[in-house]
Amino acid sequence: MPSDVMEVLIKGLIVVLVLMGAAAYMTFCERVVMAKMQLRIGPNRVGPLGLLQPIADGIKLLCKESFRPTGAEMLTYWLAPGISLFTALAAFVLIPIGGSVVLWGHPVTLYIADINAGIVFLLAFSSLAVYGVVLAGWGSDNRYSLLGGLRSTAQIISYEIPMGISLLTVILAAGTLSLPKIVEAQSNYWFVLTNPISFIIYVITAFAETNRAPFDLPEAEQELTGGYHTEYGGMKFAMFFLAEYVNILAVSSIAITLFLGGWHGPGDIPVVWFFLKLAAFVFFFILVRSTMARLRYDQLMSFGWKVLTPIAIVNLIVTAYFILVVQ
Repeated sequence: MPSDVMEVLIKGLIVVLVLMGAAAYMTFCERVVMAKMQLRIGPNRVGPLGLLQPIADGIKLLCKESFRPTGAEMLTYWLAPGISLFTALAAFVLIPIGGSVVLWGHPVTLYIADINAGIVFLLAFSSLAVYGVVLAGWGSDNRYSLLGGLRSTAQIISYEIPMGISLLTVILAAGTLSLPKIVEAQSNYWFVLTNPISFIIYVITAFAETNRAPFDLPEAEQELTGGYHTEYGGMKFAMFFLAEYVNILAVSSIAITLFLGGWHGPGDIPVVWFFLKLAAFVFFFILVRSTMARLRYDQLMSFGWKVLTPIAIVNLIVTAYFILVVQ
């Protein structure tokens, strides 16, 4: 096997293992932070300070009975969790957490791959993520699940438009679609400083893309029982759960790469700076979930089409004018 292929496979295996562990312990961090904010105790029984709670949860889900609704469509019912998790993991093929390092005399890049159309690749896979949700809703033979899947489809399509437009300003500023080159273009200043409106639009749409509060309409338990994953249990449910948290890590990493300078920061500690920024972003996701109420569905759609999309279009035009005419 060629050494380049072996290197890619090793990197991919490391990324998957790290992401699975990170997603599991994100659930622990979220429960601890929310407990502190809401004057509750939180997980503290399993292991020192409750640190083994995610492992206990994983063992519980592994050992639970695997069931299938009688009227479920077999193929889509089983494919849906895998699609959700795979599309979430695919984004990290291109995410750079650092430049290049030398290991055992061999230069190694701190990302799996770099392609010329990196942002297009990310947007394409984020679009595919909706298939996992809508197929789960349709294949479960449950009306509440179907409504959750349809809600998610409309929500993701509506918010992908302003997200894509906001990312076009980054492409204009950097002059490239390659993620490592976009990071290098921010070596002097971060793009969040030159175009904060695009950054704000991206962050808002990221919450909608990940179905997180206040945009968690596809799984609103007060209305839809559990939404698109109502009829899933055991490891199939765990795959949806992991996909949600891996998606949070993915959209946070993309925001860091495109707007917050990637691995750049004071001192020569690039990887450390990337993960510090990632931790801050994840904490922000938890903070918003703990403090903001869920929107009504009509408010969700109106905000996307009538507020975010027009602002994103005007911002793109103004940005293009300054880059092409003023500069």
